[in-house]
Amino acid sequence: MVSAMERTNETKRLTWVLAITAIYFFAELLGGILTNSLALLSDAGHMFSDIAALGLSLFAFQMARRPATAKRTYGYHRMEILAALINGLTLWLVVGVIFNEAYRRFLDPPEVHSLGMLFIASIGLMVNVIAGTILYGSDHRSLNMHGAFLHVLGDTIGSVGAVAAGLVMLATGWYLADPLISVLIGLLILYTSWDLVKESIDILMQSVPKGIDVEEVQRALEQIHGVIKVHDLHVWAVTSGVFTLSAHAVIAPDGNPHTILDRIEDKLKSRFSIEHTTIQLEIEDREGKEFQAF
Repeated sequence: MVSAMERTNETKRLTWVLAITAIYFFAELLGGILTNSLALLSDAGHMFSDIAALGLSLFAFQMARRPATAKRTYGYHRMEILAALINGLTLWLVVGVIFNEAYRRFLDPPEVHSLGMLFIASIGLMVNVIAGTILYGSDHRSLNMHGAFLHVLGDTIGSVGAVAAGLVMLATGWYLADPLISVLIGLLILYTSWDLVKESIDILMQSVPKGIDVEEVQRALEQIHGVIKVHDLHVWAVTSGVFTLSAHAVIAPDGNPHTILDRIEDKLKSRFSIEHTTIQLEIEDREGKEFQAF
């Protein structure tokens, strides 16, 4: 689980990246209009979605800090997952706009001011590398941060593509390179954002978290001394990295319920990083029948 200090550091990183992205967005938008480059305009459109995405991520972090209430007993941690899902879907929307404009330009490729485009794209590449460096490393701890990082990564890919298109057009005058590179950028963005959207939906659907095998969890619990069998086992995630489990554990009649419960919780925490647990203990009598103990 992400600590309060890590949250503060992530908020600072997002704020810096948001400021850098917002400043350069206007420069790239103006450059795309002046040079008539779809690659630059598509990258500027992606940057605009970044501004919204980073702002949403910052808002989600602030909401996640709010304490739990009587109606929201888990607090506002799910805001991070909603932000991550919206960020991923926004990326797909941007790709749709890029594909639509690229199709038009394939039919009638306009002239592009390649030198100006190349200059602006090169600066954009440096800006995106700086932003990516700021976020790198923290994106593995939070799905929300991962979504923000993917936006910046998509921008970096877009800048690389714009630089490549500028070089090709400057050397050959082949203006189809501009929409062609834009389509490749869109495909790469779809590829990098797929896991983000899928994992966000899995968490909202309370699916078993990635990396956890329910059958393996059950076997591990049934190997604990005093536990006979485990049933009605459910594992899900409240937010990225915060796993929750509920289960019924049948224990031997001569076992100490408190000791066995401690063993179960220790096993779940040490082996599977599951700290939020609800375990219903059931005692098996001599005839093999079960009755509720707690």
